[in-house]
Amino acid sequence: MLSRVANSIYWMCRYIERAENVARFIDVNLNFLLDMDSEEDEQWAPLIMTTGDKELYEKKRRVYNQEEVTWFLTFDRGYHNSILSCVSAARENARSIREIISSEMWEHLNNFYLELMKEESIKMALQDPNRFYHLIKMRSHLFTGLLDSTMSHGEAWNFARIGMMIERADKTSRILDVKYFMLLRHADLVNAPVDNIQWVAVLRSASAFEMFRKEMHHVTPHNVADFLIFNKHFPRSIYHCLSKAQIYLHRITGSTNGAATNKAEKKLGRLMADLEYTDIEEVIESGLHEFLDDLQTRLNQIGGAVGETFFNIKPQIQRETIEQ
Repeated sequence: MLSRVANSIYWMCRYIERAENVARFIDVNLNFLLDMDSEEDEQWAPLIMTTGDKELYEKKRRVYNQEEVTWFLTFDRGYHNSILSCVSAARENARSIREIISSEMWEHLNNFYLELMKEESIKMALQDPNRFYHLIKMRSHLFTGLLDSTMSHGEAWNFARIGMMIERADKTSRILDVKYFMLLRHADLVNAPVDNIQWVAVLRSASAFEMFRKEMHHVTPHNVADFLIFNKHFPRSIYHCLSKAQIYLHRITGSTNGAATNKAEKKLGRLMADLEYTDIEEVIESGLHEFLDDLQTRLNQIGGAVGETFFNIKPQIQRETIEQ
């Protein structure tokens, strides 16, 4: 397979997964807003902090409120991680490899972009944000379903799934980090009833609440973090995403499980080994935020190693590696 094609399909799926997860960030914050008696800037500033783009936001926007932050994260074309920018970039990648993907995938992605460009989408995002961001998540789910059901599960599909899994692991860690920043600003609310409600909101934002309740009876910070980081069967947990990415990577290289023939396999294998021999008690003891921050850095390095190992060129639309 041409490195250009592999690169495009990898980033196409990363961008779609990123758009979905930005919608999840905003959704969890909207749920927090219902339960927190706080100043609006205190509610929305942490969302920008967890994206790592605080400096860029403050250059473009002067205040932290729902309208400004949601516009920046959803429709700002000057921000390369906004939902519109991500869907646009995914569409351009798809356009360059239309002979590789199915016609159903292309038509859905093109329609997704055109819907976001309509004025009605902006009105819905402002007037009925819960419905709007739910639709974004459903569009992403449909794309994933089309990928799995209409495309041959060969080398190109494996690159697509690697991109999706790495992106999903990164964003699950950031969903947890949103809650960390809320606790940091409101330490008096720890273990209060509203704290429990917010951890439920975190689970719902990761579509994890029902599966969590099937395995655990009590919603506690310890249990929620354990489920979203270490659960081996839930498809959005960090461990599950990275274990799947490792399988897809071995399929591409042909190496056996446990072997590492290139930089990407070495970095991913080392991270998986650390997760395998770490538990939630160690994470809580060392600090959840510190653990997640280190994890995000290592995921960035894995993404860079995948590009360095397999992609000799980068399309013009992809000038950035994973953003902090």
